Amino acid sequence: MKPDQSDSRTPEAGTFTRLATVVARATASPAAFILAVLVVLTWALTGPLFGYSDTWQLVINTGTTVVTFMMVFLIQNTQNRDTKALQLKLDELIRATKGAHLELLDMEELSEAELDSIRARYVAIAAEARARRRHGGSDTGSPPIDL
Repeated sequence: MKPDQSDSRTPEAGTFTRLATVVARATASPAAFILAVLVVLTWALTGPLFGYSDTWQLVINTGTTVVTFMMVFLIQNTQNRDTKALQLKLDELIRATKGAHLELLDMEELSEAELDSIRARYVAIAAEARARRRHGGSDTGSPPIDL
């Protein structure tokens, strides 16, 4: 592991990473959803008590805006970590597979045009395999591809 990477299972993990993991798990729970529903119901039921005033409306608007704003960053952080872990797992599968094109290991760094070009090659291979299959042939194998 590189020095700038942290493992949330170790004491060296960043405080934000640990906090984000705990909060993401907690907010994704049924209990968190029920709590949110109860807060909204409580707010709605207090409407007549406060005469549906501007302040009463401001409370829910401010609360939901603040929570939404913070959750955007939390979700993005969690999604980035999950994507990075998934990418590393895929990279390891490519690296460990005999005959795999190792230059695909960092393809997420390629330009959109480069990705489209590679995708077009794989689409062509899939079309050829479907055509072979329709004619009774095999759709398995590892045909050569010029990257």
